[in-house]
Amino acid sequence: MARAGYSPKVVVIEDVSPIGKKHGVPFELSSCHLATIGGYVTVGHVPPADIARLLKERPKALGLTVPGMPLGSPGMETPDGRKEPYNTLLLLAGGKTRIFARHQ
Repeated sequence: MARAGYSPKVVVIEDVSPIGKKHGVPFELSSCHLATIGGYVTVGHVPPADIARLLKERPKALGLTVPGMPLGSPGMETPDGRKEPYNTLLLLAGGKTRIFARHQ
């Protein structure tokens, strides 16, 4: 995120689940990475471009999530460049989601 021009404040805690729950993140969409920005929550390996789009468009949503740890997502790059397709999901109230971005 710093390479993308953001100034993250990193706080290492043992269990992020209470914070995720506070922000309406269902357990099945949770991850070991959680951030808040601009009134939204981001969960998992969310690409910086998706966050920029979220902040520009300002949809009525809780935030973004990338469930799991897909190869090729930010922080999950491989030396040989392998990638797997994944989606960034827009997290809506009540734990509902819709696809926000597709990554090949």
